[in-house]
Amino acid sequence: MSRINYGRVLSGGLLAGVILTAAEFLLTGLFIRDRWLEALEQLGVEAPGVGVTILYVFMTLILGVTIVWLYAAIRPRYGAGPRTAVCAGLLVWFLVWLWGFAGGTIWGFFPVDLVVIVCVWGLVEVVLASLAGAWLYREEDEVQTAEIAM
Repeated sequence: MSRINYGRVLSGGLLAGVILTAAEFLLTGLFIRDRWLEALEQLGVEAPGVGVTILYVFMTLILGVTIVWLYAAIRPRYGAGPRTAVCAGLLVWFLVWLWGFAGGTIWGFFPVDLVVIVCVWGLVEVVLASLAGAWLYREEDEVQTAEIAM
């Protein structure tokens, strides 16, 4: 069994994180912005400022790295490829989007229709991000084999 290639985890993870960040900004910045701000107002929470946005971008990049790290970790058992990448992405989606927003919805913090939109959108974005990040990932021995073949 080869070791995890952390350089490739970082590069693939950053690609995945950029995809997640872009998708989140499309969703919350364009498509559901008003609904989201309305939900925050009902909770008595101010609209996020620049500091929160920067922190959120950082967190989303870390989430992308986490997805690719998870892909690398389960790859020896499930095999390399898109199916394994989607499995890694689905686990993260379940824990972050579904589990996280379900709790907020159960407690009445977020409207159900808004959470459904966020979770469905999140499912698409996390699958795309995990596929892209896994596409960049290679094990150490695969990188060395490719270099020798050149």
